[in-house]
Amino acid sequence: MWFHVGLFGLSILAAGLALRYGIALSSRYGLVDRPSGHKAHTHNTPFIGGVGVLVALACTLPIIGIEGYGSATQLVTLGVCALVLFLTGFADDLRQLGFKPRLLIQSGVVLLMAWVGGVHLQDLGALLGPDELKLGWLAIPFTVFAAVGVINALNMIDGIDGLSGTLSAITLAFIALVAHTAGDHMILGLAVALLGGVTAFLYFNLRHSGRRRARTFLGDNGSMLLGLLLAWLLIDLTQGEQRAIAPIVAVWLFAVPLMDTVGIMVRRVWLGKSPFSPDRYHIHHLFLQAGFRVEETVYAIAAIHLLFGLIGLLLYHYNVPQSFMLTLFLTLFMGYVYFVVRPWRLVPKLRRLHGWLRLPSRYASGVFIGYFAAHEAEGVLAPVIKQLEGKVPFIVHVFHCKGCKAETSTYALIQFEEPDLELKAAQAHIWQRRIRTLLAQSGQLQVRQYIERQTNALTGSAISLLGRRWQDRRAVKVHHLLWSHPNGYGARALAA
Repeated sequence: MWFHVGLFGLSILAAGLALRYGIALSSRYGLVDRPSGHKAHTHNTPFIGGVGVLVALACTLPIIGIEGYGSATQLVTLGVCALVLFLTGFADDLRQLGFKPRLLIQSGVVLLMAWVGGVHLQDLGALLGPDELKLGWLAIPFTVFAAVGVINALNMIDGIDGLSGTLSAITLAFIALVAHTAGDHMILGLAVALLGGVTAFLYFNLRHSGRRRARTFLGDNGSMLLGLLLAWLLIDLTQGEQRAIAPIVAVWLFAVPLMDTVGIMVRRVWLGKSPFSPDRYHIHHLFLQAGFRVEETVYAIAAIHLLFGLIGLLLYHYNVPQSFMLTLFLTLFMGYVYFVVRPWRLVPKLRRLHGWLRLPSRYASGVFIGYFAAHEAEGVLAPVIKQLEGKVPFIVHVFHCKGCKAETSTYALIQFEEPDLELKAAQAHIWQRRIRTLLAQSGQLQVRQYIERQTNALTGSAISLLGRRWQDRRAVKVHHLLWSHPNGYGARALAA
C-alpha cells in the first residue's frame, strides 16, 4: 500500500513542477491556445496538460520495472506509444492536423500496443449467453476500432475547464480499485501514478479558490495521451484467463465520453454533416446553454460519470448477466441520443432543474433590486453604490413604471461592465449575496440575479426584469428610466 501511496505522491510532485514551469515557458514562447472559432475561452492559455501526465508516466515506468510488476517489453512499448501520441497531439495543437493523419497515427500506435505490447481484445465477454463472444480474426481490427474510439472520445469531450481531467480521474480511480481487488500490481501502479499526474493537472485547470479561468488546458497532446492510457488499462483489465472485470464493465467505466461522442456524431450525420465537424452541442454545451456555470457543469457530468461507473461495478459484483448489463447500457444510451439529437428538448428541462436548484446563472450580468417607491431610490441605492465604488466597474439603471397602480413600482438594475462572461456571472453571484445582506433591514426588497434578455430602446443597454410578468413587451414599454449611475463615477440624471 505504501508503495502506491509513494507513487501517487511522486507523480503529483513531478507533474506539478513540470506544469508549473511549463506554463511559464509556454506563455513566453507563444505555445498557447488562442480564442477563435468555436472555442469558448477568451484568453490565450497554454495547452501543456499532457506534459504533466507524460512526466508522471515517465517517473513511474522505471519504478514499476524495477519492482518486477511488468515485463520490460510491455513497459517500453507503453512508453513509446505514449510518447508518439503525445507528440502527435502537440503537433495538432500547434498546426491543426486534419482528422485523417490523426486517425492514421492513432491506429498505428494501437497496432503497436496490440502486436508488441500484447494488449488487445480477444473476446467481448458473455454478452449473448453463457459463453464468451470470441473475436477470432477480428481481434486486432476491433481493438484498433475500440482504442481509437476511446482516444477520440476523450478528445472530443474536452470542451470546458476541468471536464476531461475530472472524468479521467474518476475512471482511473475505478481502474485502481479494480486492479487492487484483483491483485494486478502493474495496472494498479500505473493507474495510481496517472491519477497523481491528472490531479496535478486539475490543480492548474479547474476553477477554484477564486480562479475564474484555467491556467493551462489539457490540449490534444493531453487528451490523446490520456485516451490511449485509459484504453490500454481498460483492455488489459478485461482480457485473459485472470481478467479483473468483464469487457462490458469497461464500457460503464468510460460511459459519459463514449455516449457523448457517439451521440454527437449521430446528430451530425443526421443533419447531413461530417461526424468530425465541430459544433457546440456536446453534453457540456447543453448544460451551459441551460445556465449552469462551468464548475457546476463539471460537477454534474462528473456525478453522472461516477454513477455509471458504480452501476457497472455493482452489477458485475452481484453477478448480473452481462447480456442484461449491455441491454441496460444501450437503453440508457438510446435515451441519451434521443435528447442530444434534439437539444431543444433537453435544454428546457435542464433550465428548469437549474431554477429548481436555485443556482446562479452563468448568464447573470448584474443584480436586480426592487421594488420601492420612486422617492426612495437614492436612499435605497446609496449604500449599495458606496460598497461597489472602487471595487468593480458597474452601472446602475433605475426604472419606474408610470402606468402601474402600486406605489412601489420602481426597481434598479446593476450591471457589471466585465467583458468575460464567466467573471461577470461570478461578480453577479457574489454581489447579489452582499447586497442582499446590506439591504436586509430595508423591508421586503427583492434582490436577485439579473440576466440580459432584451434591449431597452431608451438606453441601448440590454435589460431583463427576471419574471414572467415582465417578459410581455407591452409591459416593458411602460417602464421609464429615472436615472443612471455609470461606471461608478458620479450620477447623471435622465428624463423619466
